[in-house]
Amino acid sequence: MPTIARIGPYRIYFVSHDMKEPPHVHVDRDDKSAKFWLTTVSLSRNIGFGSRELRDLERIVTEHQQEFLNAWHKYFGR
Repeated sequence: MPTIARIGPYRIYFVSHDMKEPPHVHVDRDDKSAKFWLTTVSLSRNIGFGSRELRDLERIVTEHQQEFLNAWHKYFGR
């Protein structure tokens, strides 16, 4: 599970066996986890984050969308 960024308390990473899915990132903090699609940033799933924090996470993913997409394509290939 390669970590591609640490932003504040969040670890943002890929899961190596997810290559057959559209580009996305996983975001963890403590025992909470969320998954965001990257092509059009949107929440795929959430375990434990509240709505305010999810908005903050969506903003972070949106701000870094191109960087995360580039990392996805570099890791998984085009």
